[in-house]
Amino acid sequence: MFSKPAALIDDGRARRNAIVFSVAQALYGASASVLVTVGGLVGYSLVSDKSLATIPITSFVVGIAATTIPAAMLMRKVGRRAGFVFGALLGAFGAGLAAYAIWIGSFVVFCMAAALIGSYQGFAGFYRYAAADTASESFKSRAVSWVLAGGVASALIGPMVVIWTKDSIPGVLYAGAFVSIFFLSLLAAGILGFIDIPHVDEKIATKGARPLREILAQPRLLIAIFCCMVSYATMNLVMTSTPLAMVAHSHSVDDAAIVIQWPIVAMYAPSFFTGSLIARFGKETIIATGMVLLSLSGIAALAGTDMINFWLALVLLGIGWNFGFIGGTTLVLDCYRASELNKVQAASDFSIFATVGVASFTSGVMLNAFGWQAVQYSLFPLVAIVFFLILFVKRRAKQGVIL
Repeated sequence: MFSKPAALIDDGRARRNAIVFSVAQALYGASASVLVTVGGLVGYSLVSDKSLATIPITSFVVGIAATTIPAAMLMRKVGRRAGFVFGALLGAFGAGLAAYAIWIGSFVVFCMAAALIGSYQGFAGFYRYAAADTASESFKSRAVSWVLAGGVASALIGPMVVIWTKDSIPGVLYAGAFVSIFFLSLLAAGILGFIDIPHVDEKIATKGARPLREILAQPRLLIAIFCCMVSYATMNLVMTSTPLAMVAHSHSVDDAAIVIQWPIVAMYAPSFFTGSLIARFGKETIIATGMVLLSLSGIAALAGTDMINFWLALVLLGIGWNFGFIGGTTLVLDCYRASELNKVQAASDFSIFATVGVASFTSGVMLNAFGWQAVQYSLFPLVAIVFFLILFVKRRAKQGVIL
């Protein structure tokens, strides 16, 4: 475990920043929720090969992965606040382009727009790390949890935006939803202007940093990143295909929007106490619990295709993601020095969202070729690997060995 310079530690400032990031997370999460809910449906309406319907969601995730490293490099030079504001403005531009793409009926332009909205998350994904920049060790996991707790509001806002605005522009279904994202992104840019994180000169900030290869040689760090990868990828795999699967099983778009609302609540609501649970039971126990919940999600989905099955499966999926992702993120935070944070955070999030991109593309292909059940069966091997790896880390820690 590596400490940060004492001059940067200020829990009062960390609490204020965590609140700002929580609001920004709510606004970003609402935008992402809109895209996840209708992106596949828009794609389905614009492309002739229906197996490619989820490509816009894949483009969104590719945008995230492609932006993580440049975002970290930019923030290292200009600071967290300027970087995050720029990211939100990218999201606004992408949302405007998406509305235009639907207006002209262009699948390619819509995919480009989705990638730009993904670039927004390429920056927003660092909110949880930045919230811990000035936090003490005792407040660090809570700071991460507070940020992700903002997603509860996004769960309420996003699906309602879809329901209220999907046909607000006559003759152009769903374009109004992306106009709404445009304004949400601009509001987020304004909120992010209140961040207060000291910007340390790049030469000073990176003094004493080890080469990335040496940092990644830590088994504990690799396992932590893998936990985040699996938690996020399995969540995306299921949620990307859920609206399409529901419509295919005779449920309405409004039904799908409401069902998507609940996993987002489940993803973020536990954040109010996940940090406390980690402090009490340990990161490894919470991650292992998350893997069990992800498995139960798959079982619930395999039990049927009624509304209750979709609802229960996605609620369990959301809670499992929360425990696995927050636990994994906190484990990552233990594995590097303050001077190494940009490179490690960038490498971690690139790995996570590159995997999520594969999951997103696979989701549509798998659903189209093999059906909803095949999507669920694919969860179990990955979840099992994480479960046993994290038990191994916990056992070694009890033996006094920190990997």
